[in-house]
Amino acid sequence: MTAAAHPTAPAQRYEPVPLLQGKVVVISGVGPGLGRSLVAEAAMMGADLVLASRTERRLEEMAELVESHGRKALIVRTDITDEQQRTTLAERAVAEFGTVDCLINNAFAIPPMNPVSTIALDDLRTANETNVFAPLRLTALFADALAASGGSVIMLNSCVSYSSQPEYSGYKLSKGTLQHLASSLATELGPRGIRVNSVAPSYIYEDLNKAYFDWLAIQAGVTHDDIYREKAAPTDLRRLAGPEEVARAALFLASDLASAVTGQMLTVDCGEFHR
Repeated sequence: MTAAAHPTAPAQRYEPVPLLQGKVVVISGVGPGLGRSLVAEAAMMGADLVLASRTERRLEEMAELVESHGRKALIVRTDITDEQQRTTLAERAVAEFGTVDCLINNAFAIPPMNPVSTIALDDLRTANETNVFAPLRLTALFADALAASGGSVIMLNSCVSYSSQPEYSGYKLSKGTLQHLASSLATELGPRGIRVNSVAPSYIYEDLNKAYFDWLAIQAGVTHDDIYREKAAPTDLRRLAGPEEVARAALFLASDLASAVTGQMLTVDCGEFHR
């Protein structure tokens, strides 16, 4: 089986439904992989999108994708670690659409993959600026708009929170903190009608991880398929989730079907971890 041939059969049977019809969704980190799938799936569910990224060309490509599904897109070039740019993002979103129904904090940074005690503090601070402080500030800046709409916040977390391998420890530090942040925000913002939830994927079978599997295969002297089977073996379904599957699970939390769901972390990992 080649790298391109690993199926996600349930995803292939999926037909979009208008769960987000008429809603406005803000997404940070709209790059390839999961970011692109979040944009595409939200548009196919009927949402208009506010797209945030540091790269203008990527934003333009994502806007074309949204418009190809008949929805509106506002692009705002944003470094989410910069407070003024975060403020501008929130102001422009409300000025353009008059409302915001969901904020998806998808952007992330990975510190060096070394034991946490050996990672320079500046590298850990840099990762936390993107993975923790930016989601906190964006949530605060969008809180009034979300309270007005009865909206929600979704934090893209990771199953790395359930792992203890030394090479993942720096990333786990920030994602574990993000999980606790989301829980605290759910309690703080709940009285204002704002739901806050998290989504934790394991390995997502998309281009970045496909390239990583290629590298692992070269290092081990095995094939890409061998690495795929190794990573899929701990899962109940014996496969890895595709980015569109993770996106759909996340967007369920943005829909009215999840109107009573808050303070939760939904694990999307084909059954690798039972939580």
